Amino acid sequence: MFGLPLAFTAPALLAGLAALPVIWWLLRATPPRPKEEIFPPLRILARVLKTEETPQKSPWWLTALRLLIAAFVILALAGPLWNPREPVISESGALVLAIDNGWASARDWDERVETASGLIDEAAKAERPIFLAFTAEPANSEIGPFNEEEALQRLAAARPYPVPVDRTATFERLATAASETGEAASFVLLSDGLASADDADAFATIAEAGAARIVLGKPDRLPALIATAAENEADAMVVTLRRADENDGPELFTLGAYDGRGRRIAETEALFRMDESETQASFGVPFELRNDIVRIAVDGAEQAGAVRLLDDDARRRRVGLVGGRGADASSQPLLSPLFYIRRALAPFADLVEPTSGDLSEAVPTVLEQKPAMIVLADVGVLPETVERGLLRWVRNGGMLVRFAGPRLAGADGNGDPLLPVALRSGERALGGALSFTEPQPVADFPVNGPFANLIPPRDVKVERQVLAQPAPELAARSWATLEDGTPLVTGRTEGEGTLVLFHITPEASWSNLPLSGSFVDMLRQLTRLSRNQGRLDANAETAQAAAIPPWRVLDASGALVTPGPEARPLEPGADGVTLANPPGLYGNEEAVFALNLMTADDRLATIETPAFTGGVRQIGYGAGEQVDLRGPLFAIALVLLAIDTLVNLWLAGALSSLRRNRRMGRHAAAASAILVLALAMGAPSPLLAQDATDQPPPSGSSSEIADTEAVEALTRTRLAYVLTGDAETDRISRAGMRGLSAWLIGRTAMEPGEPRGVDIETDELAFYPLLYWPVVAEAPTPSPATLARIDAYMTNGGTVLFDTRDEFSRNLRRSGTLTPATRKLREILATLNVPPLEPVPADHVLTKSFYILPSFPGRYANGPLWVEAVMTADGNASRPVRRADGVSPILITSNDLAGAWAISERGRPLLPVVPGGERQREYAYRVGTNIMMYMLTGNYKADQVHVPTLLERLGQ
Repeated sequence: MFGLPLAFTAPALLAGLAALPVIWWLLRATPPRPKEEIFPPLRILARVLKTEETPQKSPWWLTALRLLIAAFVILALAGPLWNPREPVISESGALVLAIDNGWASARDWDERVETASGLIDEAAKAERPIFLAFTAEPANSEIGPFNEEEALQRLAAARPYPVPVDRTATFERLATAASETGEAASFVLLSDGLASADDADAFATIAEAGAARIVLGKPDRLPALIATAAENEADAMVVTLRRADENDGPELFTLGAYDGRGRRIAETEALFRMDESETQASFGVPFELRNDIVRIAVDGAEQAGAVRLLDDDARRRRVGLVGGRGADASSQPLLSPLFYIRRALAPFADLVEPTSGDLSEAVPTVLEQKPAMIVLADVGVLPETVERGLLRWVRNGGMLVRFAGPRLAGADGNGDPLLPVALRSGERALGGALSFTEPQPVADFPVNGPFANLIPPRDVKVERQVLAQPAPELAARSWATLEDGTPLVTGRTEGEGTLVLFHITPEASWSNLPLSGSFVDMLRQLTRLSRNQGRLDANAETAQAAAIPPWRVLDASGALVTPGPEARPLEPGADGVTLANPPGLYGNEEAVFALNLMTADDRLATIETPAFTGGVRQIGYGAGEQVDLRGPLFAIALVLLAIDTLVNLWLAGALSSLRRNRRMGRHAAAASAILVLALAMGAPSPLLAQDATDQPPPSGSSSEIADTEAVEALTRTRLAYVLTGDAETDRISRAGMRGLSAWLIGRTAMEPGEPRGVDIETDELAFYPLLYWPVVAEAPTPSPATLARIDAYMTNGGTVLFDTRDEFSRNLRRSGTLTPATRKLREILATLNVPPLEPVPADHVLTKSFYILPSFPGRYANGPLWVEAVMTADGNASRPVRRADGVSPILITSNDLAGAWAISERGRPLLPVVPGGERQREYAYRVGTNIMMYMLTGNYKADQVHVPTLLERLGQ
C-alpha cells in the first residue's frame, strides 16, 4: 500500500476515516467544562435564580488531539499488518500442520508458535479445516480437525519437551486423518532445523498421501552445541562438546558446573577453532568439588541438549583402606601395608581411612562412608559382627580387595567367606618347605579376566605368597598367575559384589610388584570395575530389579525441575529417553541414576529439503515475518486518551486542588513519623537481654579430668598389667611390675613410673607400650568388643605379653593334653589377628637388645618365648638379626615372668624360682629388660647389632 509493506485485514473499516469532519464539528460544539471559583454569597443567588450556561468553542489543539485518537482507533480496527505474509496454504484442501516440539525447539518456541498462529488464521479465513499435531507428544493426542478457536487453544497448551522428535509416526497420523477429507491438503512442518534418522520415510508418507503443497519451516540457526560426554578423570572433569558442521568459525562458550542444590561451584571455557566441530572443556577443580557436580550446562544455550547430568557412577570412587599394622604408617611409612596402595589409588580415588585401629570400629566407620571398594591389607581374623557387615556390603555391590601377609597366612583361610578361594595354612617362601627354586615371574594375564587389557609386568618377581587349596574352580577364579601356575590374584563374585585377593603383601617384602607401574594399573582397573554404593543401575538384567522413580528431570530449556505427572519410573533395561522417561536424575537424594539426552554418537545436522514434484516452499521464523500493528496503534490511542484526560483536569482546575491536598498530606506524614520515632525510643532494647545459657561451664568437668590423666600417662612411661579379677594373680602381677621397674631404674637409663593395673574393657590402652597378661583359666573369656580393642591395640603398635604360668605342667603337655591356661589362651586368640609365631630364634633382636641371652627364663626356665615369625627375603638365616624392622605385637611365654620379678614392699623376692635359684631370677630380670628395650627401641637396637658386620666389611 503506497509502496510500503503494509496491508489491512479489514480494509472496509478505513471508511470510518471519512467521519473525522463530523467528529471535528461535534468536538468544537462541546468545549471543556469551565473552571469554577466558589464565592459564598453566590450560593444564595444560585438558589434564587438559575442561569443556563452555553459553552463556547473548544481550543483547536484539543480538537486535533481527539481527532488523532479517533484516527488511530479506526486504523487499529482495520487490522494493519506490516510486512504481510503471502498465502502459504493452497487454494483448496485442509491445513495439516506439524510442529517440532522436541528439545531443540525451546530456544525459538515463541517464534514458532507465532508462525503457527498466522497459518491457523489464514486457514480459518479461507474456511479450511485444520489438523494440528506435535512431533514430541503422546501418540493418542487429538489432532483434529479443529476450527480456529480450538486450534489456537491446542497451540497455546503445547510446550517443548526435552526428548527427540518422532516425525514418522506424527506424519502417518496426519496423512491418515487428512485423507478422510477427500481433498489434497497443504502439509506444513515447522521444524527445529535438525535432521533425524527417519526424515526420508516421514516425507515419503506425506508425498504418498497426495499433498497439494509441502511447506518446510526452519530457524535461521541450529542449536549452538550439545554435550555428548563427561568423564571424571584423575585431575579434571572433562566434558565433550559438539556443534554443527556448518558452524565453521571460531566460537567460545562458557560452561558452568552445578551441585545438587543448584549452586554454581565451578566454571570453565570451551573453544571451537576454525573448522572444528568437536572440542573438550576441563573443570580443573579438586575432586571433592568434582564429586559434588550434578549438572554441567552451557551458558546461554537454553536447551536440554547442552546439559550433561552426572550420577554417582560418574563420581570418583570412594575407597576405604584398612591395614593390619597401623603403627608402621607413622614410624616407617615405606613398610606400612597401606603405603603403596595409598600412593597408587590417590590420583583417581577418594581415600577413606579410619582413625581407630580397632577393627570393630574401623570397618563400620568405613562402611558408613558408602565406599565403592574396601582394601584390607594383611587382616587375618575379623570380629564376627564386622565379618557379617562386610559380607552384607559385598553382596549389595561392594568390592572387597584383600592382600596377604603374615596375619592372613596364620589365620584359617579355608572357611573364610570373605576370600575368593580357600587358602592353605602358612605361606610359600623362597627356601621354605613349599619353596620356590627361584623367584617366579608373572605370567600373561588371562584373556577373560579383568586385567586382560594390561601388559604383564615381566620385571616383577615373587618370592613369597599364600597358596590356594586345589579346586576345580581355581583356574576360573585366577585373574593373574605366576609362571608356575600358582595364583597371584584371585577373584569371584559374591551376590552383586566382588571378592579379590592378592596372594602377596601390599609392600615389597614378598614381591617387588608394589614397586612397579603394573601395581597402579591393576588397582586402577579394579577401581573402575567397582561401583559406588547407592548407585542405581538402569541396565540391570535381573528380574528382581525394581523400577527407579524420577527425582529431578530436565525441561526443554535445560533446567532441573520436579517431575510432572507424565514422568514414570525408569524400568530395568529402558532404552533411551522417552516422554514417560525424560532425561533427568532417577532415584533419590542418597543415590541417583543419570539418564542423559545425548549419547557419544549424537551429532547436529541440518534437515534436508525433501524431494517433491510440486516443489517445497521454505519459510522462516521471527525476523522478516509479518507484524500485526493493531496492538501498537491501540496503545498509542490509549496514551493520547490519557493525555486528553489530564488536559481536561487541568482546564477544570482539579490539579490545583490536588496540589493543596498533597501539601496537607506531607504535614500529616511528618507528624506520624515523629510519633513512631518517640515510640521506638521508649521501647526496651532486645540487646539488653542476656541469655543465661552463655555462662561458662563449671570447672573440673569430666573431660578436663580425662585430659589430666592422659597428660600424666604420656609424661612418664609405666608398665601395665591386665586385671584378671583374681586377687592373688593381680597382687603378684603388680609386685612383678614393681620389681621390674626397680631393676630398670637401677641398671638402665629408663625410669618407669608406678605400675598400673588396666581394665581392658574400659581403660585406654594406647598409653602403655607393653601389656602383661597373666592367663587365668577360671577367668571369663573377654567379650568380642574387648577383644576387638586388644586387636586394635596390637595393630597400632602395642605388644601384649601373654603368660600362661603353666610350665610346671610340661609333663601334662607332653602327653598331648592341653593345660587349662593354654586352653583359655587359645579361646582368647581365636578372634584376634595373630601372625604366625615361632620360638625366639638365636639371631633375633630380643637376644641382643640389651643383654646377651641364650634363653628366656622366668620363675620357671624350660618354656620358650614365642614371637612373630619372620624370614628374610632371601631365606638367609645366618644374618645377625632376622627381624630388622617392626616389633612383634604378641609375645607368649609359660615361665611366669611376673612371679620371678615380684618383690615385697621392702624389696625382697616374693616367690621362689626353680630350678636355677637367684641366678635364674637375675636372668629373668634381664629377660624383662631385653623385652622393654625391644619394645621401645626395636629398630634402633636391630640396626646397632649390625655395626660389627658393617665395620668388618669396611675394613676389608
